[in-house]
Amino acid sequence: MIQQIKYYEELEEFKSSSLLSHQILHIDLSNNQIGNEGASSLGSALANCINISNLTLNLDYNKIGDEGASGLGIGLANCINLSNLTLNLDYTLIGDKGASGLGFGLANCINLQNLTLNLIWNLIRDKGASGLGSALANCINLSNLTLLLNGNQIGDEGVSGFGSALANCINLSNLTLNLSKNKIGYEGASGLGPALANCINLSNLTLNLSENKIGDKGASGLGFCLAKCINLSNLKLYLTSNKINNEGASGFGSALANCINLSNLTLELVQNKIGVMGAQGLGSALANCINLSNLTLNLNYNKIGDEGASGLGTGLANCINLQNLTLNLHGNQIGAKGASILGSALANCINLSNLTLTLFNNKIGDKGASCLSFALANCINLSNLTLDLYENQIGVMGAQGLGTGLQNCINLSNLTLILDENQIGVMGAQGLSSSLANCINLSNLKLNLYNSKIGDEGASCLGSALANCINLSNLKLNLDYNKIGDEGASGLGSAIANCNNLSNLKLNLCSINTSQKFELLSKCRKSKRLVVFYFE
Repeated sequence: MIQQIKYYEELEEFKSSSLLSHQILHIDLSNNQIGNEGASSLGSALANCINISNLTLNLDYNKIGDEGASGLGIGLANCINLSNLTLNLDYTLIGDKGASGLGFGLANCINLQNLTLNLIWNLIRDKGASGLGSALANCINLSNLTLLLNGNQIGDEGVSGFGSALANCINLSNLTLNLSKNKIGYEGASGLGPALANCINLSNLTLNLSENKIGDKGASGLGFCLAKCINLSNLKLYLTSNKINNEGASGFGSALANCINLSNLTLELVQNKIGVMGAQGLGSALANCINLSNLTLNLNYNKIGDEGASGLGTGLANCINLQNLTLNLHGNQIGAKGASILGSALANCINLSNLTLTLFNNKIGDKGASCLSFALANCINLSNLTLDLYENQIGVMGAQGLGTGLQNCINLSNLTLILDENQIGVMGAQGLSSSLANCINLSNLKLNLYNSKIGDEGASCLGSALANCINLSNLKLNLDYNKIGDEGASGLGSAIANCNNLSNLKLNLCSINTSQKFELLSKCRKSKRLVVFYFE
């Protein structure tokens, strides 16, 4: 028999309902001007729902405070048959007493298997985090836990206490823990690590410690403990802005090399200082992760340079089973040498179907762009490609080289190519155009050539190429500040009119005058299926 879900959006309506009859309950009181008294009365009502097994309670954006949270905790303490619980209490002015009060209630819910607890942007410090942790230590049957505590004031002591509790949850298979924007140092991160090492059944882990201060010791300690989670297949780790240097990144990398069963990895180390050695250490680790099929690596603004990029490339060359790769390396002082070795590595990843490569604000130049194209020529299974090379000192030869690689990617259906603020000129635009003419399966194209000096002739060549992309349904084209006049605008418009399957068009072309715009608009609107047209 399918149990009926009961929905309530009014507190009084729920309080007057048949409380004993509820088994699956969804209460949505978000942003409802409920204070501590309202939350306490809700808790009293929940205390009578002793048959409830599934509860979703949304109280975010209210001012329930410590007293209200404690009242809820008292109510939940009676709901001992709960197996699935979702509590959304973000922005509710809960401090240590309220968090501990909630913990008191959760400690009684020993049959919980799935718990989501959202306490984002409250006033919880160490004592409150430890109180929550003590409660979770009782919930030994948990298999899925999502705990969101970002934007509180939790320090090392609170995280360590919390970690000790998690060590009891040995049946956890899925854990999401967000502790970003707290006050956690290396001791807290190191205290959390051993707890994770006890969760030997973990297969999926998402851990967000961004914008804390765990440093090298914290990163290395975390890595050492994660290496013991040998059943991990999916790992997402966010460590942005944590004062991690090369030692921490290398230590973490050495540990990561032990996670040989990983198939999906997201690692974010944005705005640290891992440098050359840190990137090389990560590269060495990736070389061991031969079962990876999905990898997202965000290392923006880390000064890894050519040698660091080369180290990463060497590691990636071993990941021959990769199908989906996102590599964000902008602002890293990478030149032609680093881009070339990255390209050689990607050439080994012949099973890639989705690739996002962000290298904007580096200095790869013509040689680096051409070497990347060599890699693309090998990735014949690519269906989705995003290549961001904004502001990279790329000229004619680099653009032509990119074109040579792209023309081999005949299976591309989605392409985003960003070459803003380079100097590709007319001949570079011609080289790119030749490649696009080969990509006849493209359905979605975003091409940014802002301030790239392509002129009328370059715009006309692009137009001729687009006319060959007969399957295009969505086109975004940014050609601002390219000195395009009558001839270029006319050629572009005539080509777009031939894209018979085009339904969505966004065109940025600020350099032409009013009469030219009118003529271009008239031509574009001849495209038979065009529904959405945005022009500026």
